[in-house]
Amino acid sequence: MNAITTVGAPGLAPVRGTARIEVLDMLRGIALLGILFINIPYMAAPVAQFSADVRAIGWTLPDRIAWSVNYLVWSGTMRCVLQFLFGAGMMILTARAMEPDGPVAVADLYYRRNLWLLAFGVVNAVVLFWPGDILHIYALAALFIFPFRRLGPKLLLTLGLGWSVLFALGIPDYGVREYVTRTELVHDVNRAVATEQAGLPLTRADRSALVDWRRTMEALDRPAETATAIADEQAAHAGSPFAYAAHFWRMWRDLISEWLVWSVIEAVCTMLIGMALWKWGIIQGQRDRGFYLRLLIGCYAIGFTLRGIGLAETLSFSPGPRTIWFTAEVARLALGLGHVALINLAVQTRFGSGLLQPFKAAGRVAFSLYFLQQVLGMWVLFAPWGFNLWGRFGWASMSAIAVSVIAGEIVLANLWLRYFASGPLEWAWRSLAYQRLMPMRRAPQAKLASIPGVTT
Repeated sequence: MNAITTVGAPGLAPVRGTARIEVLDMLRGIALLGILFINIPYMAAPVAQFSADVRAIGWTLPDRIAWSVNYLVWSGTMRCVLQFLFGAGMMILTARAMEPDGPVAVADLYYRRNLWLLAFGVVNAVVLFWPGDILHIYALAALFIFPFRRLGPKLLLTLGLGWSVLFALGIPDYGVREYVTRTELVHDVNRAVATEQAGLPLTRADRSALVDWRRTMEALDRPAETATAIADEQAAHAGSPFAYAAHFWRMWRDLISEWLVWSVIEAVCTMLIGMALWKWGIIQGQRDRGFYLRLLIGCYAIGFTLRGIGLAETLSFSPGPRTIWFTAEVARLALGLGHVALINLAVQTRFGSGLLQPFKAAGRVAFSLYFLQQVLGMWVLFAPWGFNLWGRFGWASMSAIAVSVIAGEIVLANLWLRYFASGPLEWAWRSLAYQRLMPMRRAPQAKLASIPGVTT
């Protein structure tokens, strides 16, 4: 199904009406809304405090359940689905460029769209103060995947799994090497402690292990540094608007300097997998129920097993080795693909399709809803000039706030699309990309088509 229609030459235009693939809209809506569960703690709570110890901002039974659900179900997986969708979206947008004489205008449009997306991402980080912006990362990653569009799905999948291999090897952090090193260190320390308790003299290896352990604990537990970071956050939320803005600008700068390259590599690889899923007809719902059921069971079995082991290791609050150091990316991809399978399986049933219909509208205005989340979080709910609710909630309360915002956004998206053809930021992005003003309000024919029992 082409994402462009011909109106003269080159005649590029955005996809509308029946040309859209509804399951992709549903996936996009669910992923965009679900990502708020992960983002909201970085808006509502002291990041330095819960980064040092997740129990520090609340550890009641509801808090433990909410944090565990976020860890198991949402963390990284919504990002994964969005990256899959970017890869699939590239295949849709550039369909005509796959032809031998495909117009240069397609590539021109593709790169222009993503350069404007990069600009929107910078605005999100600088103007709305959101250091966790994903748009600029996805825009940069999308610039690299266009040349891969002609590759076969098996090769795309192989290349896409490259990041999982790098991650498992400990690039950029931890990995199987650190797991082996930490395992050996724990074994050596236990032996040294047992020797010491037995009143026997310590060997050189025993003393070296104890020294290495002390250094490791000092690197992991830096109370003075954590206290300073918490104080800085508190000052930013209690100070002037400029202090508030400067704090989040510094956070974004630090994230870019440390993680931008790795984040782009992760996004590129996952987008390549999304391209393979498109070519196999998986992400857009072209397989049968049996296929999606098998894919769902297999992916969830892998993903939830790996995440479950990681959860148990994390909740032990022990500095010992953790398998999640090298299995996290495999688990993220498995769960992300499992979510894709679940949604595609659901839409092939009457009940599931009806249940997921509201998310279709959210997916069509996902760009605008994503910005709305930042406006609500960074400028209204938790800003010092807004409701000033920062630092008052634990994990369960923040999840409840996320649910409320998500519900409101679903209602807003469905009401908006009764009268408008696209979201306000979607309209601006498309108008900039196509270099002409796009229609904002719905055409009368589109309104009639939306009324049950009326055909056009």
